[in-house]
Amino acid sequence: MSAPRGTLAPIGLLLVAMVSVQAGAGVAKGLFPMVGAPGVTALRLAFATVIMFAVFRPWRSPPSRAAWPALIAYGAALGAMNLLFYLAIARLPLGVAVALEFTGPLAVALLGSRRPTDLVWAGLAAGGVFLLSPLARSIAPIDPLGSLFALAAGGCWALYILFGQKAGDAQGPSAAAWGMAVATAVALPIGVAMTGAAILQPAALPLAFLVALLSSAIPYSIEMVALGRLSTRLFGVLMSVEPALAALWGFILLHERLEPLQLLGIAAVALASAGAALGAAPKAATLPP
Repeated sequence: MSAPRGTLAPIGLLLVAMVSVQAGAGVAKGLFPMVGAPGVTALRLAFATVIMFAVFRPWRSPPSRAAWPALIAYGAALGAMNLLFYLAIARLPLGVAVALEFTGPLAVALLGSRRPTDLVWAGLAAGGVFLLSPLARSIAPIDPLGSLFALAAGGCWALYILFGQKAGDAQGPSAAAWGMAVATAVALPIGVAMTGAAILQPAALPLAFLVALLSSAIPYSIEMVALGRLSTRLFGVLMSVEPALAALWGFILLHERLEPLQLLGIAAVALASAGAALGAAPKAATLPP
């Protein structure tokens, strides 16, 4: 009985982290009319870098020359993932975009396992993606370009996981902060070029700082605590709830209503992610934030 009780606190923390991420996405989407998706991406990553450098002080362990290639690849994947995801939710409901993006870590988990049941999870995920795609006949059509952005963000998420493991091996705990700095260096010029001086309008900056807290600083800190007290399989299964949470927060914060087929597609992707996490090898089952 003591083991289940011992996992209740980290499970609760992880749920708080996921709610924080989706609340941050909702606030970010509300900022798009003001500074656009590229501008919000640039501001979020810039503020998140400042917060992480202030908290973790990574300059005390500067990267070696050998560590920089992995850090640059990791940070570039992180920056591209954030930019593509925000471009996706500018065109798609939040729950749909998150479910499509989840194909990236799901692919990593499936490739890390050799169980026959993986074919079932892959088929279930493919069916879910079809229900969320423009190919499915639905009352509320899905934007094709938004779908491509979400799937591309999922591909970057897969690269983020793979390069993040290499960056962590090369640099240790400070890899995340250095990677965030590289992500800012990737996204900031794009945000400035596409937004111009509007990116610095006073009304947007406090909300962008809130997005950085909700989507980066708070969940990152919480998940690091939870990972230390949960198995990677349980962590992966719990993270699979995120598409459903995204749909819920999209409804609460943004009044986005999904039709039954779209909800079924989200459920299929979430179930496939949970199944893959249970069946994959412990290291491959982890779905990082």
